[in-house]
Amino acid sequence: MERLTCFTGSTTGNDPKWVDLARAVGSDLADRGIGVVYGAGGGGLMGALAQGALDAGGEVIGVIPSFMIEREWGRDDLTEVHVVQTMHERKALMADLTSAFLALPGGMGTLEEVFEVWTWRQIGLLDKPVGFLDADGFWTPLLDSLRGISQAGFMSQASLDDIVVAPDLDSALAGLESRGVGTRMLRPLT
Repeated sequence: MERLTCFTGSTTGNDPKWVDLARAVGSDLADRGIGVVYGAGGGGLMGALAQGALDAGGEVIGVIPSFMIEREWGRDDLTEVHVVQTMHERKALMADLTSAFLALPGGMGTLEEVFEVWTWRQIGLLDKPVGFLDADGFWTPLLDSLRGISQAGFMSQASLDDIVVAPDLDSALAGLESRGVGTRMLRPLT
């Protein structure tokens, strides 16, 4: 795997263990020679993820809409920073730059991002695997809800089986690689 897009929180949450997790994921990816692609945020778990990778000498590529730069939400000390106009352009470029996607703890933005790329995968717009880092069961309530949605007939079991759910980074990376790390967008998103 050349690069991994990580979706995660722009805030730190209520427990410092999430900051530690994000920093450790960034550092571990750098140690493995896997570049990080993320939303270029400077704070919260996003900032910790980037800092962990940078401190370990890793590649960190950020993609950020210009309105977020105007609000001073980004950082400019990354390996590369790509400035786009819209949130959709942001996700499309992140998808182009990555081999796979992994959701770390986060909130609405993280959910929106991971659900969109998972949908793109399900409808054949890209071939890149999607996963949830379910550290300390963070995503378990959401995953239980998704199982209920599937049981109600609104999501196929195959869609659920397609996502990687792992308690740690080693398992997440192994799961993503077993799904056939993607190399390209299958259809243009615009």
